[in-house]
Amino acid sequence: MPRQGQSVESCIFTQWYKNVGDEVKTGDILFAYETDKASFEQEAEADGILLAAFCEEGDEIPVLQNIGVIGQAGESIDEFQSGEAVEASSTETVKEEKVEVEAEPVAEVVLKERAEGEKVKISPRAKKLAKAKAVPYASLEGSGPEGRIIVRDVEAYLASTPKTTPLAKEIMKQEDLQPAETGTGLAGTVKASDLTATNPVYSGDFEVKKLPNIRKLIAKAMHASLQNSAQLTHHLGADARQLQALRKKVKATEGAPNITINDMVCFAVIKALKQFPDANAHFLGDSVKYFNKVHLGLAVDTDRGLMVPVIKNADDLSITGLSNQFKEVAESCRAGSIDPELLSSEAASFTVSNLGNYGVEMFTPVINLPQVAILGVNTIVPRPADLGGGVYGFVPYMGLSLTYDHQAIDGGLATRFLKQIAIEIENLTIDF
Repeated sequence: MPRQGQSVESCIFTQWYKNVGDEVKTGDILFAYETDKASFEQEAEADGILLAAFCEEGDEIPVLQNIGVIGQAGESIDEFQSGEAVEASSTETVKEEKVEVEAEPVAEVVLKERAEGEKVKISPRAKKLAKAKAVPYASLEGSGPEGRIIVRDVEAYLASTPKTTPLAKEIMKQEDLQPAETGTGLAGTVKASDLTATNPVYSGDFEVKKLPNIRKLIAKAMHASLQNSAQLTHHLGADARQLQALRKKVKATEGAPNITINDMVCFAVIKALKQFPDANAHFLGDSVKYFNKVHLGLAVDTDRGLMVPVIKNADDLSITGLSNQFKEVAESCRAGSIDPELLSSEAASFTVSNLGNYGVEMFTPVINLPQVAILGVNTIVPRPADLGGGVYGFVPYMGLSLTYDHQAIDGGLATRFLKQIAIEIENLTIDF
Protein backbone atom coordinates (compact mmCIF):
# COMPACT_ATOMS: atom_id res chain seq x y z
CA MET A 1 0.00 0.00 0.00
CA PRO A 2 1.56 3.32 -1.09
CA ARG A 3 2.22 6.05 1.45
CA GLN A 4 0.56 9.41 0.79
CA GLY A 5 2.30 11.93 3.04
CA GLN A 6 3.81 11.58 6.50
CA SER A 7 0.51 11.80 8.40
CA VAL A 8 -1.36 9.06 6.49
CA GLU A 9 -1.00 5.76 8.37
CA SER A 10 -3.60 3.67 6.53
CA CYS A 11 -5.71 3.76 3.37
CA ILE A 12 -9.01 2.26 2.28
CA PHE A 13 -8.64 -0.22 -0.58
CA THR A 14 -11.41 0.34 -3.14
CA GLN A 15 -10.85 -1.71 -6.30
CA TRP A 16 -8.61 -4.16 -8.15
CA TYR A 17 -8.39 -3.44 -11.88
CA LYS A 18 -6.66 -6.78 -12.48
CA ASN A 19 -7.70 -10.26 -11.41
CA VAL A 20 -5.38 -12.90 -9.98
CA GLY A 21 -3.83 -14.66 -12.97
CA ASP A 22 -4.03 -11.62 -15.27
CA GLU A 23 -0.96 -10.44 -17.14
CA VAL A 24 0.32 -7.06 -15.93
CA LYS A 25 2.46 -4.53 -17.79
CA THR A 26 4.42 -1.69 -16.26
CA GLY A 27 2.18 1.40 -16.25
CA ASP A 28 -1.11 -0.53 -16.21
CA ILE A 29 -3.65 0.78 -13.69
CA LEU A 30 -3.48 -1.93 -11.04
CA PHE A 31 -5.75 -0.82 -8.17
CA ALA A 32 -7.48 2.15 -6.53
CA TYR A 33 -7.44 3.34 -2.92
CA GLU A 34 -8.50 6.29 -0.75
CA THR A 35 -7.17 8.28 2.16
CA ASP A 36 -9.70 9.94 4.45
CA LYS A 37 -10.29 12.64 1.83
CA ALA A 38 -8.65 11.92 -1.54
CA SER A 39 -8.71 8.99 -3.98
CA PHE A 40 -5.84 7.56 -6.04
CA GLU A 41 -5.09 4.99 -8.74
CA GLN A 42 -1.84 3.02 -8.59
CA GLU A 43 0.10 1.96 -11.67
CA ALA A 44 1.97 -1.34 -11.87
CA GLU A 45 5.73 -0.92 -11.44
CA ALA A 46 6.74 -4.25 -12.96
CA ASP A 47 5.80 -6.72 -15.69
CA GLY A 48 4.46 -10.14 -14.81
CA ILE A 49 1.33 -11.91 -13.60
CA LEU A 50 -0.82 -10.90 -10.62
CA LEU A 51 -0.12 -13.98 -8.49
CA ALA A 52 -2.04 -12.96 -5.35
CA ALA A 53 -4.34 -10.29 -3.91
CA PHE A 54 -4.39 -9.99 -0.10
CA CYS A 55 -7.20 -7.43 0.25
CA GLU A 56 -10.60 -6.53 -1.14
CA GLU A 57 -12.93 -3.54 -1.41
CA GLY A 58 -13.48 -1.72 1.87
CA ASP A 59 -10.42 -3.07 3.71
CA GLU A 60 -8.42 -0.54 5.72
CA ILE A 61 -4.75 -1.30 5.01
CA PRO A 62 -1.70 0.13 6.85
CA VAL A 63 0.63 1.92 4.46
CA LEU A 64 3.61 -0.11 3.17
CA GLN A 65 1.84 -3.42 3.92
CA ASN A 66 1.83 -5.98 1.09
CA ILE A 67 -1.53 -6.16 -0.68
CA GLY A 68 -0.59 -8.30 -3.67
CA VAL A 69 2.20 -9.98 -5.61
CA ILE A 70 3.32 -9.58 -9.23
CA GLY A 71 5.67 -12.29 -10.45
CA GLN A 72 6.06 -15.18 -12.84
CA ALA A 73 3.80 -18.21 -13.08
CA GLY A 74 4.67 -20.86 -10.51
CA GLU A 75 6.61 -18.57 -8.16
CA SER A 76 5.96 -18.91 -4.41
CA ILE A 77 4.13 -16.03 -2.70
CA ASP A 78 4.55 -17.23 0.91
CA GLU A 79 7.27 -14.72 1.79
CA PHE A 80 5.03 -11.79 0.79
CA GLN A 81 1.98 -12.66 2.87
CA SER A 82 1.48 -10.59 6.01
CA GLY A 83 1.85 -12.26 9.38
CA GLU A 84 -1.89 -11.99 9.94
CA ALA A 85 -2.66 -13.77 6.67
CA VAL A 86 -0.24 -16.59 7.45
CA GLU A 87 -1.59 -16.90 10.99
CA ALA A 88 -5.18 -16.92 9.73
CA SER A 89 -4.30 -19.59 7.22
CA SER A 90 -2.68 -21.70 9.92
CA THR A 91 -5.64 -21.20 12.24
CA GLU A 92 -8.09 -22.25 9.54
CA THR A 93 -6.05 -25.41 8.94
CA VAL A 94 -6.08 -26.24 12.64
CA LYS A 95 -9.82 -25.61 12.85
CA GLU A 96 -10.45 -27.84 9.86
CA GLU A 97 -8.42 -30.63 11.48
CA LYS A 98 -10.36 -30.27 14.72
CA VAL A 99 -13.64 -30.44 12.86
CA GLU A 100 -12.61 -33.70 11.25
CA VAL A 101 -11.51 -35.23 14.55
CA GLU A 102 -13.84 -33.68 17.11
CA ALA A 103 -16.99 -32.87 15.13
CA GLU A 104 -20.19 -33.57 17.05
CA PRO A 105 -23.76 -33.68 15.75
CA VAL A 106 -25.52 -30.32 16.11
CA ALA A 107 -28.70 -30.18 18.18
CA GLU A 108 -31.95 -29.80 16.27
CA VAL A 109 -33.45 -26.30 16.19
CA VAL A 110 -36.93 -26.06 17.70
CA LEU A 111 -38.85 -22.80 17.49
CA LYS A 112 -41.43 -21.76 20.07
CA GLU A 113 -44.18 -19.17 19.97
CA ARG A 114 -44.38 -17.50 23.38
CA ALA A 115 -47.34 -15.74 24.91
CA GLU A 116 -47.11 -11.97 25.32
CA GLY A 117 -45.19 -11.12 28.49
CA GLU A 118 -43.89 -14.68 28.97
CA LYS A 119 -40.44 -14.69 30.55
CA VAL A 120 -37.63 -16.20 28.47
CA LYS A 121 -35.40 -18.56 30.44
CA ILE A 122 -31.85 -18.39 29.06
CA SER A 123 -28.41 -18.94 30.54
CA PRO A 124 -26.06 -15.92 30.75
CA ARG A 125 -23.55 -17.51 28.35
CA ALA A 126 -26.26 -18.33 25.83
CA LYS A 127 -27.71 -14.82 26.05
CA LYS A 128 -24.30 -13.23 25.51
CA LEU A 129 -23.67 -15.45 22.46
CA ALA A 130 -27.15 -14.78 21.08
CA LYS A 131 -26.73 -11.00 21.34
CA ALA A 132 -23.27 -11.13 19.77
CA LYS A 133 -24.55 -13.17 16.81
CA ALA A 134 -27.94 -11.42 16.49
CA VAL A 135 -29.89 -14.60 17.28
CA PRO A 136 -33.62 -14.08 18.10
CA TYR A 137 -33.37 -16.25 21.22
CA ALA A 138 -36.91 -15.41 22.36
CA SER A 139 -38.23 -17.61 19.54
CA LEU A 140 -36.11 -20.66 20.48
CA GLU A 141 -37.26 -23.73 22.41
CA GLY A 142 -34.68 -24.43 25.13
CA SER A 143 -33.21 -27.89 25.64
CA GLY A 144 -31.86 -27.18 29.12
CA PRO A 145 -33.49 -27.86 32.50
CA GLU A 146 -37.11 -26.63 32.62
CA GLY A 147 -36.92 -25.48 29.01
CA ARG A 148 -33.98 -23.15 29.64
CA ILE A 149 -32.18 -21.95 26.48
CA ILE A 150 -28.51 -22.92 26.65
CA VAL A 151 -25.47 -22.38 24.44
CA ARG A 152 -26.07 -25.46 22.28
CA ASP A 153 -29.53 -24.15 21.33
CA VAL A 154 -28.02 -20.90 20.09
CA GLU A 155 -25.26 -22.76 18.26
CA ALA A 156 -27.85 -25.01 16.65
CA TYR A 157 -29.73 -21.97 15.36
CA LEU A 158 -26.52 -20.49 13.96
CA ALA A 159 -25.67 -23.77 12.24
CA SER A 160 -29.10 -23.86 10.61
CA THR A 161 -28.92 -20.34 9.17
CA PRO A 162 -26.89 -19.17 6.16
CA LYS A 163 -23.72 -17.10 6.50
CA THR A 164 -24.36 -13.40 7.11
CA THR A 165 -22.30 -10.35 6.16
CA PRO A 166 -20.96 -8.11 8.99
CA LEU A 167 -23.27 -5.26 7.89
CA ALA A 168 -26.32 -7.52 7.98
CA LYS A 169 -25.38 -8.79 11.45
CA GLU A 170 -25.05 -5.25 12.78
CA ILE A 171 -28.44 -4.26 11.35
CA MET A 172 -30.03 -7.39 12.81
CA LYS A 173 -28.71 -6.38 16.25
CA GLN A 174 -30.03 -2.84 16.03
CA GLU A 175 -33.39 -3.51 14.38
CA ASP A 176 -35.97 -6.23 14.65
CA LEU A 177 -35.02 -7.96 11.39
CA GLN A 178 -34.59 -11.59 10.37
CA PRO A 179 -32.43 -13.13 7.63
CA ALA A 180 -33.93 -14.76 4.57
CA GLU A 181 -33.60 -18.53 4.23
CA THR A 182 -31.13 -18.03 1.37
CA GLY A 183 -29.09 -14.91 0.76
CA THR A 184 -28.27 -13.27 -2.56
CA GLY A 185 -24.56 -13.02 -1.80
CA LEU A 186 -21.80 -15.44 -2.72
CA ALA A 187 -22.58 -19.03 -1.70
CA GLY A 188 -25.96 -17.90 -0.38
CA THR A 189 -24.55 -15.35 2.05
CA VAL A 190 -27.23 -13.11 3.54
CA LYS A 191 -26.67 -9.42 2.80
CA ALA A 192 -28.33 -6.40 4.41
CA SER A 193 -30.78 -6.21 1.52
CA ASP A 194 -31.95 -9.75 2.29
CA LEU A 195 -33.16 -8.93 5.80
CA THR A 196 -36.89 -8.91 6.49
CA ALA A 197 -38.84 -7.22 9.26
CA THR A 198 -40.66 -9.37 11.81
CA ASN A 199 -43.50 -6.87 11.51
CA PRO A 200 -44.52 -7.11 7.82
CA VAL A 201 -46.35 -3.78 7.95
CA TYR A 202 -43.02 -1.97 7.78
CA SER A 203 -41.11 -4.47 5.68
CA GLY A 204 -40.93 -2.39 2.51
CA ASP A 205 -40.73 1.27 3.54
CA PHE A 206 -36.99 1.57 4.07
CA GLU A 207 -33.70 0.97 2.34
CA VAL A 208 -30.44 -0.05 4.00
CA LYS A 209 -27.27 1.34 2.46
CA LYS A 210 -23.70 0.68 3.46
CA LEU A 211 -21.76 3.75 4.59
CA PRO A 212 -19.15 4.97 2.09
CA ASN A 213 -15.59 4.43 3.29
CA ILE A 214 -14.99 8.17 3.51
CA ARG A 215 -18.09 8.62 5.68
CA LYS A 216 -16.84 5.89 8.03
CA LEU A 217 -13.52 7.69 8.51
CA ILE A 218 -15.19 11.06 9.05
CA ALA A 219 -17.58 9.51 11.57
CA LYS A 220 -14.68 7.92 13.40
CA ALA A 221 -12.81 11.25 13.59
CA MET A 222 -15.87 13.17 14.80
CA HIS A 223 -16.63 10.58 17.48
CA ALA A 224 -13.01 10.63 18.66
CA SER A 225 -13.10 14.44 18.85
CA LEU A 226 -16.13 14.46 21.16
CA GLN A 227 -14.81 11.55 23.22
CA ASN A 228 -11.35 13.00 23.82
CA SER A 229 -11.98 16.70 24.46
CA ALA A 230 -14.10 18.94 26.71
CA GLN A 231 -15.93 20.93 24.05
CA LEU A 232 -17.97 24.02 24.79
CA THR A 233 -19.46 26.54 22.34
CA HIS A 234 -19.95 30.31 22.76
CA HIS A 235 -22.19 32.29 20.38
CA LEU A 236 -21.80 35.98 19.52
CA GLY A 237 -23.04 38.35 16.82
CA ALA A 238 -20.92 40.77 14.80
CA ASP A 239 -22.20 43.88 13.02
CA ALA A 240 -21.88 42.97 9.33
CA ARG A 241 -22.45 46.41 7.81
CA GLN A 242 -18.73 46.91 7.14
CA LEU A 243 -18.41 43.50 5.44
CA GLN A 244 -21.41 44.18 3.23
CA ALA A 245 -20.07 47.62 2.29
CA LEU A 246 -16.67 46.14 1.39
CA ARG A 247 -18.29 43.37 -0.66
CA LYS A 248 -20.39 45.94 -2.50
CA LYS A 249 -17.24 47.97 -3.21
CA VAL A 250 -15.43 44.89 -4.58
CA LYS A 251 -18.30 44.05 -6.93
CA ALA A 252 -18.52 47.64 -8.17
CA THR A 253 -14.77 47.99 -8.86
CA GLU A 254 -13.84 46.93 -12.38
CA GLY A 255 -10.95 44.44 -12.44
CA ALA A 256 -11.08 43.85 -8.68
CA PRO A 257 -10.51 40.26 -7.47
CA ASN A 258 -13.60 38.32 -6.39
CA ILE A 259 -13.10 38.68 -2.64
CA THR A 260 -16.01 37.06 -0.82
CA ILE A 261 -17.57 37.62 2.59
CA ASN A 262 -15.94 34.36 3.71
CA ASP A 263 -12.50 35.62 2.62
CA MET A 264 -13.02 38.76 4.70
CA VAL A 265 -14.13 36.80 7.77
CA CYS A 266 -11.07 34.54 7.55
CA PHE A 267 -8.82 37.56 7.14
CA ALA A 268 -10.35 39.02 10.32
CA VAL A 269 -9.92 35.70 12.15
CA ILE A 270 -6.21 35.66 11.30
CA LYS A 271 -5.83 39.15 12.78
CA ALA A 272 -7.57 38.01 15.98
CA LEU A 273 -5.44 34.85 16.23
CA LYS A 274 -2.26 36.94 16.18
CA GLN A 275 -3.55 38.69 19.31
CA PHE A 276 -4.72 35.45 20.98
CA PRO A 277 -1.99 32.83 20.42
CA ASP A 278 -3.64 30.51 22.97
CA ALA A 279 -6.30 29.76 20.35
CA ASN A 280 -3.70 29.14 17.64
CA ALA A 281 -2.49 25.91 19.19
CA HIS A 282 -2.70 22.12 19.58
CA PHE A 283 -3.61 20.42 22.86
CA LEU A 284 -1.31 17.42 23.43
CA GLY A 285 -2.68 16.10 26.72
CA ASP A 286 0.04 17.18 29.14
CA SER A 287 1.34 20.05 27.00
CA VAL A 288 0.22 22.64 24.44
CA LYS A 289 1.93 23.43 21.13
CA TYR A 290 1.69 27.15 20.33
CA PHE A 291 2.22 28.20 16.69
CA ASN A 292 4.09 31.32 15.66
CA LYS A 293 2.37 31.30 12.27
CA VAL A 294 -1.32 30.88 11.43
CA HIS A 295 -2.05 27.71 9.45
CA LEU A 296 -5.73 28.18 8.67
CA GLY A 297 -8.04 25.28 7.83
CA LEU A 298 -11.25 25.97 5.90
CA ALA A 299 -14.11 23.45 5.69
CA VAL A 300 -15.09 22.71 2.07
CA ASP A 301 -18.25 20.82 1.08
CA THR A 302 -17.67 18.31 -1.74
CA ASP A 303 -19.53 15.41 -3.35
CA ARG A 304 -17.24 13.02 -1.44
CA GLY A 305 -17.86 14.62 1.94
CA LEU A 306 -16.56 17.47 4.08
CA MET A 307 -12.88 18.30 3.57
CA VAL A 308 -10.74 20.72 5.56
CA PRO A 309 -7.66 21.83 3.57
CA VAL A 310 -5.13 24.10 5.23
CA ILE A 311 -3.54 27.34 4.04
CA LYS A 312 -0.02 27.32 5.45
CA ASN A 313 1.38 30.63 6.77
CA ALA A 314 -1.94 32.35 6.08
CA ASP A 315 -0.87 35.37 8.14
CA ASP A 316 1.75 36.20 5.49
CA LEU A 317 -0.89 36.63 2.78
CA SER A 318 -2.81 39.70 1.67
CA ILE A 319 -6.57 39.30 1.45
CA THR A 320 -6.24 38.84 -2.31
CA GLY A 321 -3.63 36.13 -1.83
CA LEU A 322 -5.74 34.44 0.83
CA SER A 323 -8.78 34.50 -1.45
CA ASN A 324 -6.80 32.95 -4.33
CA GLN A 325 -5.43 30.22 -2.05
CA PHE A 326 -8.90 29.33 -0.80
CA LYS A 327 -10.25 29.00 -4.33
CA GLU A 328 -7.30 26.84 -5.39
CA VAL A 329 -7.50 24.32 -2.52
CA ALA A 330 -11.32 24.18 -2.71
CA GLU A 331 -11.13 23.27 -6.40
CA SER A 332 -8.48 20.61 -5.67
CA CYS A 333 -10.74 19.12 -2.98
CA ARG A 334 -13.70 18.89 -5.34
CA ALA A 335 -11.53 17.37 -8.06
CA GLY A 336 -10.08 14.82 -5.61
CA SER A 337 -6.51 15.93 -6.33
CA ILE A 338 -5.73 17.68 -3.04
CA ASP A 339 -2.43 16.80 -1.33
CA PRO A 340 -3.36 14.55 1.66
CA GLU A 341 -0.83 16.44 3.79
CA LEU A 342 -2.98 19.55 3.45
CA LEU A 343 -6.01 17.66 4.81
CA SER A 344 -4.41 16.47 8.02
CA SER A 345 -5.94 18.01 11.16
CA GLU A 346 -2.39 18.28 12.51
CA ALA A 347 -1.46 20.55 9.58
CA ALA A 348 -3.84 23.35 10.62
CA SER A 349 -3.51 25.44 13.78
CA PHE A 350 -7.13 26.72 13.63
CA THR A 351 -10.21 25.97 11.48
CA VAL A 352 -13.13 28.02 10.13
CA SER A 353 -16.40 26.37 9.06
CA ASN A 354 -18.84 28.66 7.24
CA LEU A 355 -22.49 27.59 6.90
CA GLY A 356 -23.77 31.11 6.30
CA ASN A 357 -24.47 30.45 2.62
CA TYR A 358 -26.96 27.76 3.66
CA GLY A 359 -28.93 30.12 5.90
CA VAL A 360 -27.82 28.46 9.16
CA GLU A 361 -28.34 30.90 12.03
CA MET A 362 -26.52 28.94 14.76
CA PHE A 363 -24.63 25.65 15.02
CA THR A 364 -22.03 23.85 17.10
CA PRO A 365 -18.91 22.99 15.05
CA VAL A 366 -16.79 20.02 16.16
CA ILE A 367 -13.08 20.59 16.80
CA ASN A 368 -10.52 18.97 14.50
CA LEU A 369 -8.20 17.49 17.12
CA PRO A 370 -5.54 18.27 18.21
CA GLN A 371 -6.57 21.88 17.45
CA VAL A 372 -7.94 23.67 20.50
CA ALA A 373 -10.76 25.57 18.78
CA ILE A 374 -12.88 26.02 15.65
CA LEU A 375 -15.03 28.93 14.49
CA GLY A 376 -18.47 28.41 12.97
CA VAL A 377 -19.69 31.29 10.76
CA ASN A 378 -23.45 31.71 10.45
CA THR A 379 -25.73 33.59 8.09
CA ILE A 380 -26.37 37.34 8.33
CA VAL A 381 -29.74 38.27 9.85
CA PRO A 382 -31.25 41.68 10.78
CA ARG A 383 -31.38 42.44 14.52
CA PRO A 384 -32.52 45.51 16.46
CA ALA A 385 -29.66 47.76 17.59
CA ASP A 386 -29.02 51.18 19.10
CA LEU A 387 -28.13 53.53 16.24
CA GLY A 388 -27.31 56.37 18.63
CA GLY A 389 -29.26 59.40 19.83
CA GLY A 390 -32.04 57.24 21.17
CA VAL A 391 -32.74 55.84 17.71
CA TYR A 392 -33.15 52.10 17.21
CA GLY A 393 -33.20 50.21 13.96
CA PHE A 394 -32.45 46.87 12.39
CA VAL A 395 -28.78 46.11 11.71
CA PRO A 396 -27.36 43.10 9.78
CA TYR A 397 -25.58 40.77 12.22
CA MET A 398 -23.40 37.77 11.44
CA GLY A 399 -23.57 34.91 13.93
CA LEU A 400 -20.25 33.52 15.21
CA SER A 401 -20.00 30.18 17.05
CA LEU A 402 -16.69 29.34 18.73
CA THR A 403 -16.20 25.77 19.96
CA TYR A 404 -13.13 25.36 22.16
CA ASP A 405 -11.50 22.63 24.22
CA HIS A 406 -11.97 23.61 27.86
CA GLN A 407 -8.94 21.47 28.71
CA ALA A 408 -6.72 23.97 26.89
CA ILE A 409 -8.63 27.28 27.05
CA ASP A 410 -10.62 28.91 29.83
CA GLY A 411 -14.06 30.35 29.16
CA GLY A 412 -12.97 33.93 29.80
CA LEU A 413 -10.15 33.77 27.27
CA ALA A 414 -12.43 32.08 24.72
CA THR A 415 -15.01 34.85 25.15
CA ARG A 416 -12.40 37.60 24.71
CA PHE A 417 -11.03 35.88 21.62
CA LEU A 418 -14.51 35.56 20.09
CA LYS A 419 -15.19 39.21 20.87
CA GLN A 420 -11.93 40.18 19.18
CA ILE A 421 -13.00 38.34 16.03
CA ALA A 422 -16.22 40.38 16.05
CA ILE A 423 -14.23 43.60 16.52
CA GLU A 424 -11.92 42.75 13.60
CA ILE A 425 -14.96 42.00 11.39
CA GLU A 426 -16.69 45.25 12.32
CA ASN A 427 -13.55 47.34 11.65
CA LEU A 428 -12.07 45.48 8.68
CA THR A 429 -10.32 47.40 5.91
CA ILE A 430 -8.88 45.79 2.80
CA ASP A 431 -6.62 46.76 -0.08
CA PHE A 432 -6.95 45.16 -3.51
